[in-house]
Amino acid sequence: MLSSVRVGIIGTGRISDLHAVEYVDNPKAQIVALCDRDPDLANARARKWGVDEARIYTDVQDLLADPDVDMVEILLPHHLHLSTALAAIAAGKAVSLQKPMCMSMDEANTLVNAAEAAGRPFRVFENFIFYPPVMKAKELVDAGAIGEPLTIRVKSNPGDPRTGWTIPPSSDAWRQSRHLAGGGPLVFDDGHHHFALAWYFMGNPEVIHAFIGETTTPEGFVFDAPAMISFRFPGNRMGNLEIVYSPELEIITKHYAQDDRVEITGTKGVLWINCGHGRIGDPPPVMLYRDGTVKTFHNMATGWEASFVQSVRHYIGVLTGGGAPLLTVQQGRDILRFSIAAEESGRTGKAVEFATR
Repeated sequence: MLSSVRVGIIGTGRISDLHAVEYVDNPKAQIVALCDRDPDLANARARKWGVDEARIYTDVQDLLADPDVDMVEILLPHHLHLSTALAAIAAGKAVSLQKPMCMSMDEANTLVNAAEAAGRPFRVFENFIFYPPVMKAKELVDAGAIGEPLTIRVKSNPGDPRTGWTIPPSSDAWRQSRHLAGGGPLVFDDGHHHFALAWYFMGNPEVIHAFIGETTTPEGFVFDAPAMISFRFPGNRMGNLEIVYSPELEIITKHYAQDDRVEITGTKGVLWINCGHGRIGDPPPVMLYRDGTVKTFHNMATGWEASFVQSVRHYIGVLTGGGAPLLTVQQGRDILRFSIAAEESGRTGKAVEFATR
């Protein structure tokens, strides 16, 4: 275990701003190095985060050779995940790897084997399960508030981005290439968050079936939507992920223009989780129906950035206090199986069955 964590961030694109917040604010962490092929961008991030003393690298290997770096946050396009993570493991670093962990199950198996052999805390980054309303809902479910969960419905609804942040064209471009991204931007990439929610509340599925459409945005970006992805879990439990792109639907947000909603039905009640990247209107973050009564829960952070703060704080706690990260590399592989199966089913029109773990 470490008394404090000296962090190197590999990749300083748009999303790095949210990853950096807790590393900057947490007294047990310090950003000591940044790596990006664009040194001007990395320097701009260092100034923005108030870590001007951080060393700036343009070559990943140079950062990994820095003895003052204890762990790395890898925020690179998907096709670079495996090679960079393996190099970081070989360099003796603890690793936080952006989702989805790899492009295929073969790659994932290779990474699991390397991480297990190294024996250091390796985590696949996921923030949705650390979003405070989701954490509150999990607390309620685990306490038996809805009885035994029977079904889960997850809704992802991208819309009009007028109030959201500006996405650099370079960030959109590689996500349009399956060779670089591994799959579609909403099912394979962003879908990881929603598959993680299904996994978090229901476990690993037995069967996945997907219908995946295609829509082009006014900007010419191709979305793999609308999509409907269904799950069957052990014990006659079910779920689905519905992805809908509504080009003229205004989403209230300062980040991505996307509303995320979850409904979990149990033997005794129903639970709703509202909001996420953005929101439609101003619903309560969490609602519970049980015994003829609706109860709402409001006293929690609902900004999307809070999910990043909680996720990073958890990993810092693991590195300095022990325990297992969430997601472990094995759990990250389980969630990747959702994405791979959904892509396969959407392509073949057939359900994908696999043995549960």
